[in-house]
Amino acid sequence: MSRSDRTTAVTTAAAAREYARSVVREMWDTPSRTAREEDVVDLLLVVSELVSNALRHGDGLAAFEATATPDGVRLAVHDHSDLVPDIHGSGALPLAGHGQGYGWPIILRLARDIVVQRRPGGGKTISVLVPLRSRP
Repeated sequence: MSRSDRTTAVTTAAAAREYARSVVREMWDTPSRTAREEDVVDLLLVVSELVSNALRHGDGLAAFEATATPDGVRLAVHDHSDLVPDIHGSGALPLAGHGQGYGWPIILRLARDIVVQRRPGGGKTISVLVPLRSRP
């Protein structure tokens, strides 16, 4: 698929979700292929968690990218924090009252090809692929 990368200056999780949905509609869906709604819901949940984590724990959102691929949508969330999450977790949900949220385990369960890279000027980029399947 020769679809180009799309980057936008979103500032909220809601704006990032709408942008990701537009990438699915405009770049992944074709006349012969439409993404399953349950996969789009998973995509939007991963977008929400990644952007919310950047805003809450990453010293702010530096940039948000969404790229259509033949297998789904690749997301890249850039933040200003050098702290790197454990990408090798089990995806198990945390026990109540143990100070951890549900966001990262949800990302680990729904996304593939998770990569965390430090940015040369500081901060990091978390890149994930959220798979999409075509409706039957």
